[in-house]
Amino acid sequence: MKASPGARSWMAAGVRHELLTRALPALRHDMAAPVSVIRMGLLVLKRQAASAPDAENWSERLSLIEDQVALLAGGVHSLRAWELSAEGEEITRGDLVVQCSALMRVPFELHGIGLLVAEELSPEKDERRFPSGAALRYMLLGALGYLHDSVAELGEICIEADGDDALRLSARRGESEPGDPLAGAHRAPRALAIDAIALQSLAEGLGYAVSVEPDSVRFGLLPAPAEV
Repeated sequence: MKASPGARSWMAAGVRHELLTRALPALRHDMAAPVSVIRMGLLVLKRQAASAPDAENWSERLSLIEDQVALLAGGVHSLRAWELSAEGEEITRGDLVVQCSALMRVPFELHGIGLLVAEELSPEKDERRFPSGAALRYMLLGALGYLHDSVAELGEICIEADGDDALRLSARRGESEPGDPLAGAHRAPRALAIDAIALQSLAEGLGYAVSVEPDSVRFGLLPAPAEV
């Protein structure tokens, strides 16, 4: 059967994604090497600045730079979290929601879409860890993308726990102001919008069970049992 234009676009996007994930380890290494050199240089400068006449001023400036370099190094190392081949990475449900919400909150809120997280998903209250953190990040981002791309006049998305090992995302419609120039500014091109078929394909590829409704998504945080 001949693939539809949308399906062909998704297949091409899938190939690009696979190539990117294969290149990520080298990209991460290339970014981490200069950061290591900078950190070593800062250590030398701090030792030299300690004997300078205005040592206090130098110390403050170097500490500021050191903090920024540490943030940069953390960002570089976090790229590993997106590699599905990463072994041993577990994540709590609360941390999963916090990480993905932080990534999407700003682009959503720029055109009036709120992200609400249920109180029971606070990282301090949710200590159970689930395997395959990278796969779960793709699942949650996929669910957010589906509701974002599929629900007209979307006002907010509520993320809440569903039982002990699942998440449910529910869309609520809102009122958009007429002539809002930012409305739809971050929506995907129509050919690559995440529809129910795309989300189901993502879940099947990653090995998770997902239930997709017009205005809600539920998926388990443990891999679905293999079919016999």
